[in-house]
Amino acid sequence: MTQPFVIILMGSRSDEPHAARIAEAARSLGLEAVLHIGSAHKTPEHVLTLLRRYEQDPRPKVYVTVAGRSNALSGFVDAAVTAPVIACPPPSDAFGGADLYSSLRMPSGVAPALILEPANAALLAAKILGVQDAGLRQQVAQFQQRQREKILSDDTAVQTQ
Repeated sequence: MTQPFVIILMGSRSDEPHAARIAEAARSLGLEAVLHIGSAHKTPEHVLTLLRRYEQDPRPKVYVTVAGRSNALSGFVDAAVTAPVIACPPPSDAFGGADLYSSLRMPSGVAPALILEPANAALLAAKILGVQDAGLRQQVAQFQQRQREKILSDDTAVQTQ
């Protein structure tokens, strides 16, 4: 089996810190992560060119889109690819959170998942790709075990204070 990977597509350079957190979490779970910038509004042909190239790559893949405000990128990407798409828009205080509505409601036949926490977007990508990759499933299981152990350790520490 070939190495599964995650394509992280940012709407602009300002999304890079958020996207980097997704890439770091993906890599910690054993996934290759590649980052690109492309706008559904400003550079649609560039985005389509990237997507065509990745869709021709036979490796298992998940796309993660990082775009705020109207988040047209997530729907645009999802409509153009057959692989799963996870929308992980960066947090914003502008618009009182109403910008998330553009990620919540998509047209019929367009179905990106929405995950707000970068590490959780990477985790969902790993779980999706792990369906056919035992090594990746093991990485996810180990991550989950570390999470449980931390909670139990924290509980013991609180109880002994």
